Amino acid sequence: MITGNAVDTAELIDTEDLAAAVDAFLGALPPERRWDAEQSLDWARADAGRLTDGQRSAVEFVTVIEDHLPGYFDIYHRSFPVDSSVDPAVFAHHRELYHFTVRWAAEEDTHARALARYQRASGMRERDELRTDLAGYGRQPFLLDYAHPVQFFTYALVQEKATQIYYQQLRADVADPVLSDLLTRLSRDEARHFTFFADVVTRYLRVHGDRVAAPIRDVIADFRMPLADIRGYWRWALRIADVARYDHTDAYDHLVSVVDRAVDHRTEPLDELIRFVESCRTVTTLTEGTHS
Repeated sequence: MITGNAVDTAELIDTEDLAAAVDAFLGALPPERRWDAEQSLDWARADAGRLTDGQRSAVEFVTVIEDHLPGYFDIYHRSFPVDSSVDPAVFAHHRELYHFTVRWAAEEDTHARALARYQRASGMRERDELRTDLAGYGRQPFLLDYAHPVQFFTYALVQEKATQIYYQQLRADVADPVLSDLLTRLSRDEARHFTFFADVVTRYLRVHGDRVAAPIRDVIADFRMPLADIRGYWRWALRIADVARYDHTDAYDHLVSVVDRAVDHRTEPLDELIRFVESCRTVTTLTEGTHS
């Protein structure tokens, strides 16, 4: 599977509808509440000696996940191209989405830089060693085989909420106040990202109704967290789960809520979708431990 093809543009929601979601996202964070990896945290006080081995492993794990941003951003570039390969009307739609993706990417890049900075400042890793390690993971492809646009937003909705939940749980147990501060900032950002993707999925449901039930179902049926295909991923994920629960199915209840709020009444296809999503949570939890 490869992400080299653009989405089916016949299934896009109206450009103005998408623009309303982008405007809401961009307006939700005033300049005085933004932060960066260079000035916003007290790096001189960072101390990995206050972390357990499991917590240190968790920091390394989420650094790898956040640092894979070029792969995530490339998916949107390929799937929603902003060039002459699309007609002017589709270009206008994709250009509105691009306003979101560049801000989203900037914030995710801040996450990657801040987590790497924490590792260096707290004494976990030297810069060259960490850079080499991240390059090994970063070169590996991140693949999604979607055709319907709602599938990209559904995937990100689940991924962002699951990440937010994990950061909140990890923060609850760490003794280093600098890491706690960082995890708070990461969690808040992921919550805003989730809100955007939930907003867009809601708009697709209101425009297309139960015609998007099957594409959304397919996302859940094949869902894998970013970099889940790298060697040792599941062993690493299970190890850090001893520190804080790391289960993307924790986000499924939020997807169900999005569907329920978007429609006035459930049709049979939407009822089947909800039953499927709810059943996947139990199934996934029971079977993930078999991966290696």
